[in-house]
Amino acid sequence: MSESMEVQEEVRTERTQMVSHGPAYLFGRPLGEILVSQFQLPREKLDEALVAQAEKGGRIGEVLVGMKAATEEQVARALAAQLDLEYIGAISTDEVQPDLIQKVAIGFAKAMRMLPLKQSGDVVKVAVADPLDTAMLDHARMMFGTDIEPVMAQPSTIIDAINAVYDRNINEAEQVVGEMEAQDIDAAEKVLEEAQDLLDSGDEAPIIRLVNSLLFRAAKERASDIHIEPMERELVVRFRVDGVLQPIIRPPKRSQKAIISRVKIMAQLNIAESRLPQDGRIKIKLAGRDIDIRVSTVPTVHGESIVMRLLDKSGTLLDLDQVGMAPEVLKGVYDVIARSHGIFLVTGPTGSGKTTTLYGALSRINTSEVKILTVEDPVEYQLKGINQMAIQPKIGLTFASGLRSFLRQDPDIIMVGEIRDKETAEIAIQASLTGHLVLSTVHTNDSAGAVTRLVEMGIEPFLVASSLTAVLAQRLVRRLCMECRQPYSPTDEEISKLGMSRDRFVAMGGSEIVYRAVGCSACNKNGYRGRMGVYELLPVDEDVRQLVLKNVDSGTIKKKGIEKGMLTLLDDAALKVAQGQTTIAEVLSVTQEDM
Repeated sequence: MSESMEVQEEVRTERTQMVSHGPAYLFGRPLGEILVSQFQLPREKLDEALVAQAEKGGRIGEVLVGMKAATEEQVARALAAQLDLEYIGAISTDEVQPDLIQKVAIGFAKAMRMLPLKQSGDVVKVAVADPLDTAMLDHARMMFGTDIEPVMAQPSTIIDAINAVYDRNINEAEQVVGEMEAQDIDAAEKVLEEAQDLLDSGDEAPIIRLVNSLLFRAAKERASDIHIEPMERELVVRFRVDGVLQPIIRPPKRSQKAIISRVKIMAQLNIAESRLPQDGRIKIKLAGRDIDIRVSTVPTVHGESIVMRLLDKSGTLLDLDQVGMAPEVLKGVYDVIARSHGIFLVTGPTGSGKTTTLYGALSRINTSEVKILTVEDPVEYQLKGINQMAIQPKIGLTFASGLRSFLRQDPDIIMVGEIRDKETAEIAIQASLTGHLVLSTVHTNDSAGAVTRLVEMGIEPFLVASSLTAVLAQRLVRRLCMECRQPYSPTDEEISKLGMSRDRFVAMGGSEIVYRAVGCSACNKNGYRGRMGVYELLPVDEDVRQLVLKNVDSGTIKKKGIEKGMLTLLDDAALKVAQGQTTIAEVLSVTQEDM
């Protein structure tokens, strides 16, 4: 074959590959191959994704993320490598030129997932989530009248940067409070019902702007709750961030009625009723995310107190390997939820992350081959492919009645939000003994306490021993901010508070250096950013079953678990201190009762 014929054959081959793989193949190796070679994607997962892509369509990267075979970051980095583009993991507002922002509407920037960064000569550097979107790049060239240099970033990174750059409301609460000092609050109340768009409130009444800005700020600062608390001479607004309440603003006392009325109107509550507690719900879209807000009002001696709990419906649920479980705990949990029957309990106080753990377990075992039913109070996150039901005690729909009905739905796996009484416990045990995997929660301090709690409810010890497979106790500790944490050498007294010697502590972390919280702009001066779990897994093996049958106390069961290698809550927390992920003070604040 001549050289020209060989070239023609190569061109024909390349065209065939273009048809098979799409336009992205022109820029280099296939995306899947890059993920296999550079990001340790298992070859069998890629083959599985290619089959799914052939059946349902879509891009291979999206298919792999949907399968949880690869992360969004890995796909973005692989795409950048494929197209020979720069990848940026974070975008600071200082990097963005304000004059470029003025040329792009926030709606367009979010829809296209693009953000202009800076201009050098006749080229504008633009962060994009999809560099193959040629229409978006063409629009950008027309807006700036220059050439475009795309750089890759994750969609979430770009959206967060857009919210930060375009933000006009984050500090508005303080400004509005100042305006309210000089304005007529009674006049402002007359237009309380006019605002509809949360982020388009520049010309609205001060009360509306204040409430809107508080909701926006709470979402930005990752607050789980907003507390509006009337005092004798003032009104206090606090956010709960990472489990800790933080004062935000103190509006004038005379604005109290107007602010509370505005929130009640948004939650569709009766603004004329201030003597009885009320519950409502607000559904809004905020900072590019769907937020569901549960509103509770309670009358106090100084007026109605309001608490708003924010649930991010668009938030990504964490996998079990992302919540901070030690490898041996993670393996134990995987073994338990892979079984076809039995009861797996998660225990801990309110707000300790039990629901997140159960959702993570369900997402792990959720396949087309099993039917999963959940009964919850309420349904906090909607899981694709799973039938979920919220209890309604007012009409007789309780955990027990819902669970009893579920058994007639031919389920493989059942999740019960909480076992609160003997009836629910009996039905759950009966379901587990008849071939169902049951996941649920109870409120006890440690794993062994959950075993004795079932017996205290009136369940026969032999039923508990035969149905219970494992108990996972957990707490949440705040994670140190990696930008400002400060190293130091702990004293023997500090280490002893963790219930261990210095030698054992050093053996756990390999160093005598730990860290303390300081505070910086990245963590809003808190020293912490985000939370992680500490865990205690008690497998119910033959030895533990024998103790349960003898109806021994929880302390004896816990000692047996420790003898067999169980990490206690305090052990797991100390390990995270030794690894520099949290502080001794934080650990002691959440595990003191377990010592």
